[in-house]
Amino acid sequence: MRRRFKQTLSLRDRLVAHAKSARDQARRLPPGKERESLLRSARQSETAANIDEWLSSPGLRAPQ
Repeated sequence: MRRRFKQTLSLRDRLVAHAKSARDQARRLPPGKERESLLRSARQSETAANIDEWLSSPGLRAPQ
């Protein structure tokens, strides 16, 4: 059985928080694979947050 729970933050807020956390962690690391991986994850989360915001915007129209 799947456990379900109500999210207290919006998807966009969770993505932005993840991006900030990943950037903060990366800032403390020396250059290398782990740091680059965290920075890539932060960029992906920021992009997803932007897409979510765009999809949720009231001005969005269906393709014709």
